[in-house]
Amino acid sequence: MLVISIQSQVVHGHVGNSAAAYAMQAEGVNVAAVPTTLLSNHPRYPTLRGRVLETELVADLLRGVEERDLVDEAAVLVTGYLGSPGNAAAIADFAERALTRNSKLVYVCDPVIGDDGRVYVADGILDVVRHRLLPAANLITPNQFELELLSGTTISDAQSLRAACAALAGQRRIDVVATGCTLADTPAGQVETILCADGQLSRFATPRLPIRPSGTGDLLTGLIAAHLAKGKAMEAAVRLAVETVFAVLVRTQEAGTAEMRLVPLPTPGRQP
Repeated sequence: MLVISIQSQVVHGHVGNSAAAYAMQAEGVNVAAVPTTLLSNHPRYPTLRGRVLETELVADLLRGVEERDLVDEAAVLVTGYLGSPGNAAAIADFAERALTRNSKLVYVCDPVIGDDGRVYVADGILDVVRHRLLPAANLITPNQFELELLSGTTISDAQSLRAACAALAGQRRIDVVATGCTLADTPAGQVETILCADGQLSRFATPRLPIRPSGTGDLLTGLIAAHLAKGKAMEAAVRLAVETVFAVLVRTQEAGTAEMRLVPLPTPGRQP
């Protein structure tokens, strides 16, 4: 069981592969983690060190992944924060080669382009996500804002969420896990993660906690990928991932920390 995970990396905190890689390994899955950035911490802090990695370096690392035959071994490919338009194009090239080389590879695309009504990546990245990565994906994991932006659909209820997912899928079968959802019938004080598969919705509601640590989407996507790599069905993979992320958030709130309390990884069904 191997997941190739192409995302950001930080020294302090848990975002990108610094959230997802450990979680996948804790679930018993091997990870080939390819960084797109190497930063001291998430940009929300007053200071930030490090940089987005050069496209030549990212492309070279991905060639190394291919030379070690990891594409043949992998069950799942994950892409997250891309860093630059050049990196986005190089990663799209890799994804296309990988999916051609390994027809059983499941591609999970986390678009990571914005939140709270704000796009925080360059236009060139958005274009690659929209025109190259999404059409190649088997599963995408946008937050509600990203799903609205990419589909051109305002989401207010289950019907409009289905319409947004259908707009992204086009003529292909693409499953969507929409995160951070608040719909007209979402219970007060709760937030939903919603799986849309073949137009059918599976909704997973959890209490909305008064904390917002960075990296929860990266953690959720990594856990879904791990469960898929282990052979879980999509709905079960999403349910288990949601349960684990919520347990992490409960522990983080209790600890009063800014960063997620990820270690040790909680097991669904047990106390965090």
